[in-house]
Amino acid sequence: MADHGFWSYATREPDVLALVDPTGREYTRVELHAKCNQVVHGLRARGLKRGDNVAICTPNCCEFFMIVLACQQAGWYITPINWHLASTEIAYILEDSQAKAFFGHETTAEICADAMKEVGFNKDTVFSLKGKVPGFPAFEALLKDQSEDPPENRCAGNIMNYTSGTTGKPKGVKRPLAPEEIEPDIISGMVALYLSMFGIQAQDGNVHIVGSPLYHTAVLIFSSCSLHYGHAVVVMEKWDPEEMLRLIDKYRVTTSHMVPTQFHRMLQLPEEVRRKYDCSSTRRMIHAAAPCPIDVKRKMISWWGMSIYEYYAATEGGGTIVTPEEWLKYPGTVGKAWQGAEIRIYDDDAKQVPGGEQGTVYMRLTDTGNFEYKDDKEKTKKNRIVDEDGTFFTVGDVGYLNEEGFLFLCDRKIDMIISGGANIYPAEIENVFFSHPKVGDVCVFGIPNEDWGEEIKAVVEPATGIEPDPTLTEELMAHCQKNLGKFKWPKSIDYIEKMPRDENGKLPKRKLRDPYWQGKERAI
Repeated sequence: MADHGFWSYATREPDVLALVDPTGREYTRVELHAKCNQVVHGLRARGLKRGDNVAICTPNCCEFFMIVLACQQAGWYITPINWHLASTEIAYILEDSQAKAFFGHETTAEICADAMKEVGFNKDTVFSLKGKVPGFPAFEALLKDQSEDPPENRCAGNIMNYTSGTTGKPKGVKRPLAPEEIEPDIISGMVALYLSMFGIQAQDGNVHIVGSPLYHTAVLIFSSCSLHYGHAVVVMEKWDPEEMLRLIDKYRVTTSHMVPTQFHRMLQLPEEVRRKYDCSSTRRMIHAAAPCPIDVKRKMISWWGMSIYEYYAATEGGGTIVTPEEWLKYPGTVGKAWQGAEIRIYDDDAKQVPGGEQGTVYMRLTDTGNFEYKDDKEKTKKNRIVDEDGTFFTVGDVGYLNEEGFLFLCDRKIDMIISGGANIYPAEIENVFFSHPKVGDVCVFGIPNEDWGEEIKAVVEPATGIEPDPTLTEELMAHCQKNLGKFKWPKSIDYIEKMPRDENGKLPKRKLRDPYWQGKERAI
């Protein structure tokens, strides 16, 4: 394992291409190595110690990887923050994660500055990676006069992503750090072995392209593991279908982590545009995060060949993998449990159900995959089943296993909306509606959207004496825009005289949601 790890590759073969910036600027391994070393020296000089947390709220950029690589060799947690969130949401994560350093960007200038003020963040450890952010010194100020040599006392860090729950505030998924005596190269090399489950090898001429936001767990894991496996990484700030094809052609891209929406958008390009670019270099273009329509996947396999792989997993761990050959045999499957993992289906009484029967999908935890929700032992315990074979956890999906152990998902997480690969939890949006005095009751769910898979629909029961009209709709939309990140705003609001809650106060959302899906093919 010591042969792997970005820092090992940078030492052995320093002049190999490591990273391509969205502007086209190319970094060799030795250049990227020097920058991440300077970040470590700069933050240590400002008091950061092993176990501290570093938060970053920026669009995709090469500096993002400089921060990640620094954290991974200095024993720090890195918390990427969705830069589409509202400033109050960012402030919550900063405070909850106990972040000791915070990186912003000109694109996120206003929300980062407001979040910093809200929590009274230490002004000595905030920096802007690009452009001007009020109160944030430039990234160069952190690097100034810092050594490019590797730091002493190197120790492995970790990622602490925040995953939203169906109720309450988002929770940090925090795993313990590796023992200090184990070199970061060894840990990173072991983590990078994750890629080998998809048949991806170290070096081997691989080039990985990042087209999705790095604040997504899987996107960051796949791209950083690519660096630790000696691959070059091409970074897109904002995804564009033709631009991705151009970069695949130019850099002979072999791997990526994608979402079905991107497949759909590329297939919508005119035939003459698609034919301009050679995509024959692709080997493992892996997708997840949302159901992929069967027709879309068939067309992608026809276009790019047997390079379309899929997996099913969660921030918390576990998972399945399906090769294109397996998927063509069982269209719609999300695969079999990957090596070291196990998938089981349990009923509501926590009893394992036979193959072919539907139930809740559970994945077995391993010692290396163990986790806890930060400061939420109850949530950590609630989603688990413990028996003589180990501990199994669920994220609430419903599915079944066929006779060969291939998993099929029958429904998404009970209430979750998946739009463009992003997980959106209705409870958070509903809570904002409930804070408005003119709302008596509300139900939020996803309805079909050709481009994004789903869009957000809100059904509102007005408060007593309030009449539904366009003025009320404008008022409620403005309320959401003030209190939620843009990607959580409802696309439309319908009104209902009485919400169909039962005597126990439970609301069967399917009664409201299903009519919108009539006649539509759901990729589940």
